[in-house]
Amino acid sequence: MIPLTLAEVAAAVGGSTHDIPDSAVQVTGPVVRDSREVRPGTLFVCIAGARVDGHDFAAGAVADGAVAVLATRPVGVPAIVVDDVQAALGRLASHVIERLDATVVALTGSAGKTSTKDLLAQLLRRTGPTVWTPGSLNNEIGLPLTALSADADTRHLVLEMGARGIGHIRYLTGLTPPRIGLVLNVGSAHIGEFGGREQIAQAKGELVEALPSEAEGGVAVLNADDPLVRAMSTRTKAKVVTFGETPEADVSAQNVTLNDRGQPVFTLRTPSGCADVALRLYGEHHVSNALAAAAVACELGMSTSEIAIGLSEADVLSHWRMEVTERPDGVTVVNDAYNANPESMRAALRTLAAMGRSVQARGGRTWAVLGAMAELGERSLAEHDAVGRLAVRLNVSKLVAVGGTEAAWLQMGAYNEGSWGEESVHVSDADAAVDLLRTQVRPGDIVLVKASRSVGLEAVAQALIEGAAR
Repeated sequence: MIPLTLAEVAAAVGGSTHDIPDSAVQVTGPVVRDSREVRPGTLFVCIAGARVDGHDFAAGAVADGAVAVLATRPVGVPAIVVDDVQAALGRLASHVIERLDATVVALTGSAGKTSTKDLLAQLLRRTGPTVWTPGSLNNEIGLPLTALSADADTRHLVLEMGARGIGHIRYLTGLTPPRIGLVLNVGSAHIGEFGGREQIAQAKGELVEALPSEAEGGVAVLNADDPLVRAMSTRTKAKVVTFGETPEADVSAQNVTLNDRGQPVFTLRTPSGCADVALRLYGEHHVSNALAAAAVACELGMSTSEIAIGLSEADVLSHWRMEVTERPDGVTVVNDAYNANPESMRAALRTLAAMGRSVQARGGRTWAVLGAMAELGERSLAEHDAVGRLAVRLNVSKLVAVGGTEAAWLQMGAYNEGSWGEESVHVSDADAAVDLLRTQVRPGDIVLVKASRSVGLEAVAQALIEGAAR
């Protein structure tokens, strides 16, 4: 963060100072909510959660070097006291952003946000100092904390924006007004909370509504392959740029193929030329993510050849998203357990099938270890059934459905599609899945692990990876 005195922080957030001997002392370190991240110069934010109250860690944070805490009550150490810590954190982020000369790029979508954000960040940092959302910290707390990590040298600020209802993205864009807004897709993630795809589109489109006009430099980057996203062009005054695999898109892909490892290879086409790309990421769905990142990079002045090189050299930055580990004994573990929705589940299964073609030809097997997709509402049964059926259609060798009712629907879908005998099984929990896999997985097999974050199947992937040493 740019250095601010405690007096300036208090004024920015509308708070009062307590137990502060010298309000001219500066916050020179990061703004954090986790006391384990405190270092000298830090401002510690006391968030009261369902299980842990940050106020209980205030004294320890100051002892470890924090110059003050942001809190809702005096805590016996230097504090700036406000009525609502979350709202104050947002006001502080807005205050800092107003003082920076960075280009703010915001992106949203039902699937692929984090992977696209990571690709875009790796492109833009080739041209100058870039700050981006770590992992998926894309809500009312995570976004301000990311923005506050920018400083006077920051050239690009790339912010992932999530939403669980109408108005959420409008609030986030109010905190950190973007000049460039990217909308990836409108899918089924959180559809149970939103009530339908049209409502999701309404919420995601709040991003392009917040952009400045084309005359003021605003740019809306929209997915030409998604009708609900393409229609958002009528909701913005910004310049509209499209990306997609359709040839009509401003930035598109030609000659898309997957290599034997399931990694996409294609020709990137932009208004300024063409160049070949070979992604290190796994799965054809990353082509769309790469095109989205490329479209933004084009608008920020990168050449097509620079973008192609950057995309080809980009790595996975966020854990548990198609994270591929090859064990010494020849077992490949694909950890995609961070989250799941119908679109990302289908993409992961298709990637597993692509990775497995050469493996199955050599006698290896593909395993899909799948758990529940959360927040699908009344669509849940049908969507889980469809995923089970797709696994069979894609010739996945073994399906292991993990968990309760939703997992049972997954397994039943596979059974009804023709997966009988031991081709598909339903187990109660992650421990049972690990026990099964440890006894049956053999060298040459590929194991995909995927479910919504609440299921915790990353433990299965980690146990498999560590099992190579047993």
